[in-house]
Amino acid sequence: MEIKAIKTEIDYENALGRLENIFHADIDSTEGDEAEILSILIEKYEEEHYPIGMPDPIEAIKFRMEQMGLKQKDLAEIIGFKSRVSEILNKKRKLTLDMIRKLSASLNIPTEVLIQEY
Repeated sequence: MEIKAIKTEIDYENALGRLENIFHADIDSTEGDEAEILSILIEKYEEEHYPIGMPDPIEAIKFRMEQMGLKQKDLAEIIGFKSRVSEILNKKRKLTLDMIRKLSASLNIPTEVLIQEY
């Protein structure tokens, strides 16, 4: 087992290839240990070189509505009038602090996602 830091894209590709080969190794084996260490190194490299930004607040709401099978009328029960929901989903009206709190609690969307500019 030769493990080294992932510093370049080539190192990253090699680490991914090696992890793919040993992915199903027994947890208590040398290859299992190697797979665990490689996955940590790969994750660190990806966080630094391929960061994932936070989603758009409105897209996060729409996504959660789809996941939960909710319609606009369901959202109106959370934040108010159906016309207001339509304006928000079409980005014609900004979310208020009260709406952000209610949406976060009801849809389980982090407030740091909902509070962003859009």
